[in-house]
Amino acid sequence: MITQYHRPLTLDYAIALIARPDAVVLAGGTSVNSAPGRAAQTAVDLQALDLAGIDVEGDTVRIGATTRLQNLADSALVPPVLRDLARREAPNTIRAMATVGGTIGTADPESELLAGLLAFGAGVTLARAGSPTEHPLEDVLGDVSLSNGAIITAVTIPTSGRAAADRAARTPMDRPIVMAVAYSDGPGVRLAMTGVASTPVIVDPGRIGDLDPPPDFRGTSAYRSALAQVLADRVVAAVTGGGSS
Repeated sequence: MITQYHRPLTLDYAIALIARPDAVVLAGGTSVNSAPGRAAQTAVDLQALDLAGIDVEGDTVRIGATTRLQNLADSALVPPVLRDLARREAPNTIRAMATVGGTIGTADPESELLAGLLAFGAGVTLARAGSPTEHPLEDVLGDVSLSNGAIITAVTIPTSGRAAADRAARTPMDRPIVMAVAYSDGPGVRLAMTGVASTPVIVDPGRIGDLDPPPDFRGTSAYRSALAQVLADRVVAAVTGGGSS
């Protein structure tokens, strides 16, 4: 239960507030970034901070952490694949409130947008007492301690390269059983997937057979592995052999 609510006007004050052991971060308000089982008491709302916006900075696109998913989906500055994945993240009523930073903070294991950001090699800026630091999104998702006591302020992605995404689901509107995103800006390919681990992950295209996906009511581990191979082959071919981006 939330017993206190704070809407700080400065980033420094927000950082001080989240140092409290009972603090939880509120970005768009569609979910509260609280550890499972923990009673939320103090909500720290980031909406009054100037953390939204999408800008090109040199060869990267900088996306502010409180940028709404709908703004991401609508922005011509964002690569088309990521715009499509933002639309798939949630219904438009949720996209109008949910934020990029909140999407990273909640780390939904089936998040297609997170997989897309991983494939693009996104960097995450974390503000904490002292100097801000930047980490690969892959590290932030893989080590929750990196974001302890910190606030996500921005995400950066490259402006160049080719990308492709594909998915398998029970219906076109359902969450994916498995999905894959490939990105390339040269000879190499970065492949990210959902449905093969507890979070969206980077996968070696040549070692799909080594995966041990978690089964659920939608499919066994073997079924997910087979889907992963098919989808990986498609998206890798699309970015290396002239497919659509």
